[in-house]
Parts: sequence; C-alpha cells; structure tokens
Amino acid sequence: MSAPTGPGQQEDMTAYLARIADALERLSPPPPPAPDAHAADAFVWQPGDGQLVPIAAVNRVPIDLLQGVESQQRQLHDNTKRFADGLPANNALLWGARGTGKSSLVKAVHAAINEDHPGALALVEIHREDIPTLPTLLGHLKAMERRFVLFCDDLSFDGQDAAYKSLKAVLEGGVEGRPENVVFYATSNRRHLMPRDMIENERGTAINPSEAVEEKVSLSDRFGLWLGFHNTDQKTYLAMIRGYVAAYEIPAEEEEWKPQAIEWSVTRGARSGRVAWQFIQDLAGRLGVPLSG
Repeated sequence: MSAPTGPGQQEDMTAYLARIADALERLSPPPPPAPDAHAADAFVWQPGDGQLVPIAAVNRVPIDLLQGVESQQRQLHDNTKRFADGLPANNALLWGARGTGKSSLVKAVHAAINEDHPGALALVEIHREDIPTLPTLLGHLKAMERRFVLFCDDLSFDGQDAAYKSLKAVLEGGVEGRPENVVFYATSNRRHLMPRDMIENERGTAINPSEAVEEKVSLSDRFGLWLGFHNTDQKTYLAMIRGYVAAYEIPAEEEEWKPQAIEWSVTRGARSGRVAWQFIQDLAGRLGVPLSG
C-alpha cells in the first residue's frame, strides 16, 4: 500500500487513511464476549482476558458430611440465605487452622442454597494474586442480573504487599462500595490477614506503632462475619471418617478402619477434615471403591 504523492493520483488521502484503518481492524483480535452470568453456577475469574470461566463440576463435599463445624455452618448458611433472598448480608472471613473445612464450607453452603433454590447464587472464585483486579471484576458483576458470592481462598498479605488496599476500598470503604448483588467470602489461616511477626515488627519499628498497624489490621474489620476454625479432636475426626464410610458405602467395619485412621493422623501430626478425607481416599483406593460427589 503506497501513500499518495501528487494531485494527479486517483486515491486521495482520506480514502488512503480509511484503507489503513480497515487493515488494522482486520489484524486486531475481536473483543472478548461479555461474560454470561447464567452459563454456570460457578466461575473462576481470569483477569488476563476479562472472562468468567464457567466450572461445570465444583470440587466440593456435601454439607451434611461436614463434621465439627456446626455453628460455623449455621451462621454462614443463614448469612448466605439472606443474601440470596435479597436481604442485607455481611462479608465473611473464615479463619483458622489448616485443613479444618473453611473453603469446603463455603462451597457446600453455596451448593445447599442452590439445591433449595436452583440458580439463586453464582460462586465466583478470585485468586489471591488477582486481588488488584477486583474493581474490574466488580464492574462486570454489578451489571449482571444475578447475585454472586465472590470467593477468595487462602487470603493473606505479607511485607510491602499493597494489594490489600484494593480489597479494603471495594469491601466498604470506596465511593461506590460493594455492589448490592455481591457478597465477599474469604478464607485465611490468619485472623487479621497478616502474620503476627509482621504486626509485631511494625509496632516495634514505627514512630507511631498503633497507626502503623491500624491500616492493615483494619482490613479484617470490613468482614462483618468472622468464623473461627480450630484443630479437630479425635472424636470429631473419627466422626468425619464414619460419615464418609457410610456415604460412599465403603465395605470396611469400624474396628478395621478405626486403628488405621488413628495411625494415619499420627503419622501426619494432625487431625483435620483434610486429613480425614485423605485417609478416606487411601482406604477407598485400597478397597477398589470409587469416590464421587
């Protein structure tokens, strides 16, 4: 394609520029389609292309198999049910020991609400490293005619990480605040979303120790519902396994699997829902029983 060089050339500058614009438009990729809020009941946010990727089958445990978290289950279910009904509801922070069922409870409650009211809620997972893109995601969700539980698993902040400011602003502190059709649930091993040694270090080195920590610690205050999860005792641990054995019809008597389950927890130095499920996977595998659900 050559540019016009004189008045005698048939193609004028306007037509020439139009041809260049058309060529560039053909070379550029088409814009991504708008996310479909009803494509599934669960999505994962991919900020690179601004898409909500639908998840056909969510990795979850049925809510009636969760043991030792009855109080947390009741509170989170009630909060989520109110939100699904269009009533005021709180953001929720599920914090505590590893493997105690925090993320399992979020997914199980979402499934239970949708089982009673099909399609009532969509679960959208945002990864920790994508928190700075949260305002963009909320912009998408706000424009959709559906209610969303926005979920971040294993949320925490370290060192000079400033991503917490994005989350703090959109939860309640920004000009627009949280959209009415979105509630934010997060799990963390840390009650204040930052390690204790980091809190103590800032207190010890700052000119005004209380103000140095206040900004970061106050992020957890944006969650109106705090649910604590603690280490599992042996009675609850065995009850978890008993429930799994019955639910998946594993052909093993309690006197057979019980000592194995205790040994399994001892070798791992912990008792938790995660350890119980890992034992069930081992037991079912050895006995040739497939697990589903």
